[in-house]
Amino acid sequence: MSVSRARASVDRDAIAHNCARLLHVLDGAELCAVVKADGYGHGAVECATAALRAGATWLAVATIEEASELRDAGIEAPVLIMGALSDRAEIERAVELWADIVVWHERSVALASEAAALVAGVARVHVKLDTGMGRLGTRDRAEASRVATAAAAAPGVQLVGVMTHFATADILDDEGFFECQLTAFTDWSDTVRAEHPDILVHAANSAAVLRGPRSAHFDMARCGIAVYGLDPFNRDPFAHDLSPALTLSSYVAEVKPCRAGESTGYGRRYVADRDTHLGMLPIGYGDGFRRALSGAADVLIAGSRLPLVGTVSMDNVAVDLGPDPAALQLCGAEAVLIGSSGPARITAEELAGLMGTINYEITCGLSARVRRAYRPSSTPAP
Repeated sequence: MSVSRARASVDRDAIAHNCARLLHVLDGAELCAVVKADGYGHGAVECATAALRAGATWLAVATIEEASELRDAGIEAPVLIMGALSDRAEIERAVELWADIVVWHERSVALASEAAALVAGVARVHVKLDTGMGRLGTRDRAEASRVATAAAAAPGVQLVGVMTHFATADILDDEGFFECQLTAFTDWSDTVRAEHPDILVHAANSAAVLRGPRSAHFDMARCGIAVYGLDPFNRDPFAHDLSPALTLSSYVAEVKPCRAGESTGYGRRYVADRDTHLGMLPIGYGDGFRRALSGAADVLIAGSRLPLVGTVSMDNVAVDLGPDPAALQLCGAEAVLIGSSGPARITAEELAGLMGTINYEITCGLSARVRRAYRPSSTPAP
């Protein structure tokens, strides 16, 4: 069996399944697949291609560099840059890339118009109303309306859409804050649509799609975490018929006997209380498998769940294989840190719970030295 010291295997068919699941719930609304942060650690270009083949019609990123990567790969689908652009040069580059940008001040519309003239293109803009996230966007509904009017009138600028972002869609007991945001955005977007009937209205993220109501879906939903088969509620993706796309694996590079009283790893955080065998996996926090998991996580080897022991170091972790001499035969065996082996499975949500964080951080934190491998897709090209 071919093994790698640290490999993230990404299943394109899982991404296709997740997109189909989201499109079924959206029931006619478009799907924008969010592929920022290198596709949440899964690989932006490969995942964007898989999502588009599965029916997504838009892509979203956070930076101009991420948009450029998609265009350089030959992807022609509409791309929305959701993050702030720092100057006119970045807006010019967005126009050249035929990438949409987000605005919320009239001065940004003026800059977009200037940039479009300089590169003989069209600046495609989406106006953002901050209904409660408290990050980008204007909280002032009247200002947002003025920006939309200015964008529709400015030379070289096209008003493509209006948007907001939900702060608590993933918190089911948020005391009605999600509904308050939805009402505020609906009321405002209805007034803008009355004057500009062709605009694209969008607000929902993965959590908002899966929790409903249908009225939150508008014309399009911007889904990230669920596209990759991760639970937006940070619990169990299988409860939402999502299929995790990523498997993180290593292998048992060495099996060594460990007598009672002997230790492994920095700080001697693990001292054996019985004679056992330790399996050494050449993966560590240098690969994004975090030190906070020291002595807390499990690993799947030959279909069995085994405890990780000692301190996670930069390049190695240790697993207690047990006292049975048969453990010596596990040298070279695959070790799954996220994913399935036989009936057993470890999810990114499980690791996030052990660390007190969210599943986003688990996959986004995988470093560049983890080799990405992509399973062939059975989804036909559109």
